[in-house]
Amino acid sequence: MNRRMVVYRIGQLLLLESVLMIIPLAVSAGYGEWNGVLSFAVAIGTALFFGIIPLIFFRPENDVMYAKEGYTIVTFAWILLSLVGAMPFFLSREIPSYIDAVFETVSGLTTTGASLLTDVEKMSRGMLFWRSFTHWIGGMGILVLMMAIIPTDSGRSMHIMRAEMAGPVVGKLVPKIKDTAKILYIIYLAITALETIFLLIGGMPLYDSVVHALGTAGTGGFGIKGDSIGGYNAYLQWVIAIFMVIFGINFNLYYMILLKRFSSFVKNTELWLFFAMIIVSTTAIAINIFPIYNDVGDSIRHSFFQVTSLMSTTGYSTADFNLWPPLSKGILFVLMFVGGCAGSTAGGLKISRILIMAKSVYNDLRKQYHPRSVTKVKIDGKPLDDTTINRVGTYFIIYMMLNVTVFLLICFEPFGFETNLTAAVTCVNNVGPGLGAVGPAGNYDNYSDFSTIVLSIAMLLGRLEIFPVILALNPNNWSNKNK
Repeated sequence: MNRRMVVYRIGQLLLLESVLMIIPLAVSAGYGEWNGVLSFAVAIGTALFFGIIPLIFFRPENDVMYAKEGYTIVTFAWILLSLVGAMPFFLSREIPSYIDAVFETVSGLTTTGASLLTDVEKMSRGMLFWRSFTHWIGGMGILVLMMAIIPTDSGRSMHIMRAEMAGPVVGKLVPKIKDTAKILYIIYLAITALETIFLLIGGMPLYDSVVHALGTAGTGGFGIKGDSIGGYNAYLQWVIAIFMVIFGINFNLYYMILLKRFSSFVKNTELWLFFAMIIVSTTAIAINIFPIYNDVGDSIRHSFFQVTSLMSTTGYSTADFNLWPPLSKGILFVLMFVGGCAGSTAGGLKISRILIMAKSVYNDLRKQYHPRSVTKVKIDGKPLDDTTINRVGTYFIIYMMLNVTVFLLICFEPFGFETNLTAAVTCVNNVGPGLGAVGPAGNYDNYSDFSTIVLSIAMLLGRLEIFPVILALNPNNWSNKNK
């Protein structure tokens, strides 16, 4: 392994985080929150110190990068960024426990949105901004951002993108990875700005508009009000719901639209399955909750908002769906697993994986009746190779094992089956709110330090989609042999 290059890249990322923290520091200064300014200044200084040392003493002789280097950089970078990113919360004493501060930061960067704050409205503006800004940073990926703005001589940066971008297959939009990263972030920034404008039009204050746009873009869902989005008007709720759908779609398709290749958008099977699941789920829940609201418009709005929120794994809420009938809660629970499209900022299993597994099962069943038939799993008319199909199957097995393991590890907590199960599922799938005590009106504050650490690890594993972490921690990968 090219260890010097790994340490060097992580140093660059810490420097990038120090630069990014200047923005919430400026917000704190703008609101006269000097405790926050000092806390961010210390965190920035720490990031600078530990970022500069690798650049001075660990400059690599070559920039060669293989898969194991890419996975190692991504895994340890996310851990260190979370540890440093938690410092402002802890130093300001707005989150007195460092373990809790790390949980909140990991939840932000992984775009989970699970929070242990009991009264979010007591937090300062600068800290609330940092919480939501971590969503935006982690949504598309901080390493992808680094590739977009920091020059690199390596032609193998695709390993970093594969490790950080969600989905079974990650491809380049253009020949150069750096240009691909730039395109993705330009689209990401443009849609975020567009949502901010629509929220401002609806009468939402500038600060609220920016913070909620950041949270929606990263599909994270940290709110700044005790009732999340429930206190805003119907127009604003519809805007956020629609943009949650937009950010749950593969960003490659937006680039195809810019190139006027509309057929790629229209013929995308994953996209239409995503839309179909939203429509069917929204309809079923709206009918089911109609007796609660006695209004068709309100029933559809609340239903659509919660379906898009959990399916995009954003986690905002307009109502406490803990109080909804069992059928509605059951549908929402299933959607926590499903997630959004590959190549989006959404978490979960991903529609594309479900599609691949469903077609693979169908092909296997056909072979039971026609043993000599030769069929290929095709997505959008293109056959998938056996390696991709096998990788999806392997990922699903490990993914389910992770959900079960996390659930069992926190089962000793006295919150009941529903609470602990959905806490595990929402953290692994980066959803945020669950059911029971961790529902929209609840939080994760009462979990022990052990469970808080377990759930933090679960969020990181879910965001990085397990494989990079496993490979990075494999002792065999730390040999000097570059393979």
